[in-house]
Amino acid sequence: MVAAGRRRLAIAALAAVAVALFLASLGIGPVRLPPLVVVEALLGRGPETSRIIVAEIRLPRALLALLIGATLGLSGAAMQGLLRNPLAAPSLFGAPQAAAFGAVATLSLGIADALSYALPVAAIAGAFLSVFLLLAVAGRNAGLVLLILAGLAVSSLAGAATALAMNLAPNPFAALEIAFWLLGSLEDRSMRHVLMALPFMAAGVAILWSRRRAFRALTLGEEGAQSLGIDVAALRLLVVLGVALGVGGAVAVSGSIGFIGLVAPHLCRPLVGYDPARLLLPSALAGSCLLLAADIAVRIIPSTSDIKVGVLTALIGVPFFLLLIVRERRRLALGTLA
Repeated sequence: MVAAGRRRLAIAALAAVAVALFLASLGIGPVRLPPLVVVEALLGRGPETSRIIVAEIRLPRALLALLIGATLGLSGAAMQGLLRNPLAAPSLFGAPQAAAFGAVATLSLGIADALSYALPVAAIAGAFLSVFLLLAVAGRNAGLVLLILAGLAVSSLAGAATALAMNLAPNPFAALEIAFWLLGSLEDRSMRHVLMALPFMAAGVAILWSRRRAFRALTLGEEGAQSLGIDVAALRLLVVLGVALGVGGAVAVSGSIGFIGLVAPHLCRPLVGYDPARLLLPSALAGSCLLLAADIAVRIIPSTSDIKVGVLTALIGVPFFLLLIVRERRRLALGTLA
């Protein structure tokens, strides 16, 4: 077991990195601002131009990267703790795909544009719909395998519906807007997006955090957890609900940003150990660091326009995912030989 002092040091280091990246995000852009100018602008001091750039243009983007990264990282750690599988990710139960469909349908039907309040409302409604559909298909007392199969079915259905909505877009401009939104981005976001998504992300995080001790009990297996008084069926439903709320709120304002929830817990395990209850907070901080760093990177990589942050996380996350699969296959092969 990792010593408590080492875990606290790791959490403090991750928090310090997150704060540094947050301030860097406020200073990086077409107009570069030194850290001291950024801090003064946050305090309402300094030139008016700097205050406008920091408070009105870059602060919402940085806050969303911080909050969405934390939500995805914690959701990933919760999913891996629930399933006792290091390859689990928030997308397994279909909430991100369904949230994306809700937003895409809104864009395709011309109800609202990508900066409208209607977009996050529709995406969150899609995430809730995926949970209700999941429970209707699998049932309240479904086993883990049945729940995963139902989640994959919901994901496939949402993906197909998203493609159909793009095909039925009223004009090429709407289809192009949908395609760019699906790539995932934090560009041109405002405080209203932060305020719209924050309650749902906070509710999802609160639900998952309240179940952290149950994840530790699950390391003994479902029967062992039940012997300790854990209602495993209720735990599954709460985790699905928490992931739907948190990830649905995140996707609502950022589009599809993948692999943060998969990568963040793996980066933290060597630092804080394998106890799923102690992994949640470090994974949230690591998720914030990853998304903040990715959002900074898309602004400094030379290109004619901003690279979408969802594209960058996928380019990094897919090779990482393949590496995890290879490692897991080798571990299982060694276990069989033993």
